[in-house]
Amino acid sequence: VGLGAGFAFTAIVQSSSATTGIVIVLATQGFITLETGIALVLGSNVGTCVTAMLSAIGRPREAVKAAVVHVLFNLAGVALFVGFIPPFADLVRALSPAASELTGTARLAAEVPRQIANAHTIFNIGCTVLFIGFAGLFARAAERLVPTPRQPAADPEHAPVYLDALYLEQPAVALDRVKLELDRLAELARAMAENALPAALTGDARALNVLRERERGVDALHAEIVAYLGRLSAGNLVDPLPVRLQKYFAVADALESVGDAVAGGFAGLGDKRAARDVGFDRDTVARLEALAGHANAEFGRAVTAFREGDAPAARQVVASKDRFNDAADAVRSALMASVRRASAASVAEYRLGIEFVEEIKHLHTLARRVARACPPEDRPPARPG
Repeated sequence: VGLGAGFAFTAIVQSSSATTGIVIVLATQGFITLETGIALVLGSNVGTCVTAMLSAIGRPREAVKAAVVHVLFNLAGVALFVGFIPPFADLVRALSPAASELTGTARLAAEVPRQIANAHTIFNIGCTVLFIGFAGLFARAAERLVPTPRQPAADPEHAPVYLDALYLEQPAVALDRVKLELDRLAELARAMAENALPAALTGDARALNVLRERERGVDALHAEIVAYLGRLSAGNLVDPLPVRLQKYFAVADALESVGDAVAGGFAGLGDKRAARDVGFDRDTVARLEALAGHANAEFGRAVTAFREGDAPAARQVVASKDRFNDAADAVRSALMASVRRASAASVAEYRLGIEFVEEIKHLHTLARRVARACPPEDRPPARPG
């Protein structure tokens, strides 16, 4: 009866704290015993599950899973304690101060309120200690009870994961979700950039087609992010959210441009190299690879700086322009030395090599654009799961 009463009252008032407070007030009047108070408190822990589930209605699937874990945790704790209320009450009495000088209702009124409060504390701390090792089990149970639906998109890798219209009501949270999605877009763009030069140097048609296919995926995810930012910009944003919004637009566009540079520039050069049968000597290949490695390293640093809100690291990427240009000039000088042989093959190698240098420089420029969009106050949002 105590469990049922605690559950029903908490489900109605939507507050287990209110229920516990009323139970303690009843105890101060000597109206209930400790065993009854414990039963009511346990019932309130079941009743608060109703609050959790109601708050998850209409929320993202992750929120529903969190509510389910809350329900499982409380139900498991109550099930564990409900059969041992008398010995549990004896333990609480032993740990609580006694008013042995009083008798009857007066003693109940003096002792039971403190004992109920202690019982509530012991129950919650005890359940946490007992169940902390079973967090993975609770998570798997929630995944089974609230399964994630299969991604209906034809290309799940390039479908948005973190964008949800629900978050538009909370612009700061929505921007955090956008940042997580931009992180995914950045990894896709970085993978393309790292594979760009090897595929173009070989001129392998299959490898070049893979780059073009990935660029379509980058475009698709970029379009989703920009559309979401557009919807977010239509709301009422307060400082500093408009600044973040503009910077995220800039990052998204820079990352999409990386895809264009790889699929258009590098893939086009790969086609040209294969069609004209232009070959580079080993030294030229090594110089181009070193230059591309330099650009990709700066791009990786820019992405990491954006993800972590590391303004000093972002400034280092921006400041790498002169050093990178010096490296690019050195590759140009080496190509110029090779063309002095004045053979048809060396001229073709020089012209194509210069185009490669320009495309690599373009990648480095885009890396600096990403770095410039890293606001000093930005911090990485908590990643779900």
